[in-house]
Amino acid sequence: MRHNDRAASAPWIRTRLRTAPGAATALAVLVLVTAFLAAAFPRAVDAYETKGLRHDILTADAGRSTLEVARPQPGLELPQAQRDAEARSPELARIGAGLLKALPAPLRADTSSVAYGVRTSKPAVANEPWLPRPEAVPPQLSYVAQSGLKEHATLASGAWPTTPREVTSDSRAVQGAVTEETAAELKVKVGATITLLTAAQEPITVTITGIVAPRDPRGSYWSADPLLRTPSLVLDTASPFPVHYWTGTVLLAEDSGPALLSTAAEPVLFWRIPPDPTALTGPDDARLTSVIASLESGPGLLKVREIAGDTAVFATGLGHIVEANARMRDAISPVIAVAALGIGSVAAVVLLMTGALLAGRRKAELALMRSRGGSLRGIGGRLLAETAVTVLPASTLGLLLATLAVGEGRFWPGALAAAGVGLLVCVALPLRTTLQHIRPTLHGAREDMVSARPSRRRTVAELTLLVLAVGAVAALRRRGTSAEGGTDLLVSGAPVLVALIAALVLVRLYPLPLRLATRPVARLRGAIGFLSLARAGRSSAGGALPLLALLLALATAAFGGSVIAGIGDARDDAALASVGADARISGASERATLPDELVRTVRDLDGVRGAAPVRIEYSVNLPEAVAGDGGASGGDAGTGTSTGSGSADDAKVAALVGVDPASYAELARATGLPAFPAARLKATGSSAPLPKGAKAGPGRVLPAIASPAVAARLGKEPRAIETLSGDFEVQVVGTVSRVASVSPTDFLVVNSAALKQKAPTTLLLTGAPDPGKLRAAVEGSGKEYAVQLRSEERARYVNTPMQAGAERIYLAAVAAGAGYALLAVLLSLLQTAPERKTLLARLRTMGLTTGQGRKLLAFEATPQALLAAGGGLFTGWATIALLSPGIDLVPLALAGVAGSDTSPVLLRTDLWSLALPAAGVVALAAAVAGVQAWWASRRGSITELRAGDSR
Repeated sequence: MRHNDRAASAPWIRTRLRTAPGAATALAVLVLVTAFLAAAFPRAVDAYETKGLRHDILTADAGRSTLEVARPQPGLELPQAQRDAEARSPELARIGAGLLKALPAPLRADTSSVAYGVRTSKPAVANEPWLPRPEAVPPQLSYVAQSGLKEHATLASGAWPTTPREVTSDSRAVQGAVTEETAAELKVKVGATITLLTAAQEPITVTITGIVAPRDPRGSYWSADPLLRTPSLVLDTASPFPVHYWTGTVLLAEDSGPALLSTAAEPVLFWRIPPDPTALTGPDDARLTSVIASLESGPGLLKVREIAGDTAVFATGLGHIVEANARMRDAISPVIAVAALGIGSVAAVVLLMTGALLAGRRKAELALMRSRGGSLRGIGGRLLAETAVTVLPASTLGLLLATLAVGEGRFWPGALAAAGVGLLVCVALPLRTTLQHIRPTLHGAREDMVSARPSRRRTVAELTLLVLAVGAVAALRRRGTSAEGGTDLLVSGAPVLVALIAALVLVRLYPLPLRLATRPVARLRGAIGFLSLARAGRSSAGGALPLLALLLALATAAFGGSVIAGIGDARDDAALASVGADARISGASERATLPDELVRTVRDLDGVRGAAPVRIEYSVNLPEAVAGDGGASGGDAGTGTSTGSGSADDAKVAALVGVDPASYAELARATGLPAFPAARLKATGSSAPLPKGAKAGPGRVLPAIASPAVAARLGKEPRAIETLSGDFEVQVVGTVSRVASVSPTDFLVVNSAALKQKAPTTLLLTGAPDPGKLRAAVEGSGKEYAVQLRSEERARYVNTPMQAGAERIYLAAVAAGAGYALLAVLLSLLQTAPERKTLLARLRTMGLTTGQGRKLLAFEATPQALLAAGGGLFTGWATIALLSPGIDLVPLALAGVAGSDTSPVLLRTDLWSLALPAAGVVALAAAVAGVQAWWASRRGSITELRAGDSR
């Protein structure tokens, strides 16, 4: 009896999992993937923010990132012995150790590069006759007795500087060394002596005993003060004439600091502490900014002064680096939130669709349990336990995989996201299933569009969502994705709301064209077309939930793909604006001209398709602005609408560009720039090109193409200008918003043949010449010419870790959006698969052939797939068109690159991101329908149609 009782009371969960292992496995895989994506997203954001912060600190100039504590020399009222002791290494090392211990978290020091010592803050003139004097001005040298010289340098020649006897303030001879670069530029040799005067004008002899080579020239030890490593030729600001002199640093022995106390070079005691960013994380930036502010002028500074002295000061540029990183993060985060909300919404809808599919498959089973006295609480509890056994391990495994895949990042945000996925599935599936059985339903009642009439509540809900979507889009267009105090979820969720409204509208409207198409098809001889259209108009597969998932996925994929394409386009445009063509050759100085032989040699190189010699003269003064708006317009030039926004009052100087009209117009066409009206520069009569040997007069009038602001300033009448290329009058005959040769927004383009000085200063090339051969050809004409390549300029826009992480997230958004869209199609078709099989079985008993059955299923799935694909195309396009004015891609594309164009980069529609996912939806729908028809044809009608089955 006990054995029979146990057999009769078999565990529910084990029985269900054995009965339907395929459904349980599919649900577990879906939850696993979704939980992995949900947990990986916050970890990926933390990872790229952390790597970005560390990268910015590590790659910043050491002079900016290093923490420096400095104080003046010990007071003169102190005994000499005490003053000397405070300038020696033991005392300096003790204070340095105290400063390291006092650094507040999260600030940590790179102890391997910590340096301390005594240095002169005011350079001293060195009058040794053997030192170089470029313009008859003697060099000015600084002196530093810094710790760690032997650990951070190798001895190239001579010997290390030492202190044979104890150095005091009365010492008048010390030893020193210089780096190889300093020795080469200042002609310093081992054994040379340099005189440093004391405050009493007594000489201190500094003997150079060695020449050293830095082990890590770019490290903080040598780069915190670049003069330690490399001398510099600087302008003498005190001289009434522009003269230059050399400045550099002499490295004294470590314990020679007391000797500097007697000089008038304002010696200071210093401690340089480079930061160690390896333990920093992205969320630490706020604390780091607060800590640095405290050290500069707050409680932290008081603690520093307790250790280093009451006159100590703290200085660093690390705070500015962290603030710049935070600004980039704040600019990127709202754009990333758009992708996160889009993919999160798609995943949630797909999970709900999965629950609906499972609930539909088990409707008859649960209805039977309900009819036999099962309570809603009991049925819901069993479903919850059954679902939790499958879902919770899958979500936990997804979290584990996300933790392993994305190594850096906080644990709890990812854990909460994975738990949210598991909770949604565990609650939604039992809730959706039990709610269907609150009231008894007629057996076999229709559930298609004929009986599903929209209620008033649904109308109110749709109108509410419409108002929210319109408000979000209006806010995004007005202020962009950034909002004060962080990311605005309503604004970032605008694409989701737009897709939601589109889905609700299409669900209401799509039966209308199908019904209209049914009437003419009904008159045809065959029944396949009529049946397919009639069923497509009533099928539950075209409900709001599947269509919403498709539109959300396609819109998010299109948005993410357009962001990626926009980043690439922005970098290409910035590289073109910087170089002007595929390659650029110019002189080292503005006035350097290119020899004709160089132009001919480069023009004949393999890979060069076109060459445009250009003469550029910057900072040409323009005459006073004309009264009124008399400038030429972009339409006069035939180049379309101008994008220039400068005013006539702002354009006081401009760049004069002399071009050959034909070659320059060809260059503009080859590089994709606005069409250049070359014909307007081919003037005749008094403004014709100068004959050879003729002189230009101030009365000559040259036709010119100008930027909009310059055209507005000069007006339509001839205006006189004075340039190094000659004095003449110009008359604006057209405008263009951008030219290839100059990056400033104000320019004036004339025919170079009409200039007095015609020699080009720049050569612009199109094509793909070999970089090595091109540079070799240019170097053959002299080292004063430089080569710029568009490809190398484009390579400068390499991603920082923060930009690369954001791009990877958007690539994942595109892939996930496309994947969820295809999964939504599959789920919607699987939901009605049993009904289709039964239909085919019935129709086969009436004489339907296998080929006709396949056509029926294909024709039935095609309208819904086309509806989803077309709606997704329209939704994606409309979302990008509506939101693009409020989204600037500069932080993702160009931020952090010196000299890059920082004008706004607007979001543009990428056709591939729109078309490929939509085409995949149609293809998958057709493939699934074909597979269903093939599988149904292999099974007999008796298998599908059983006695008493009401299907």
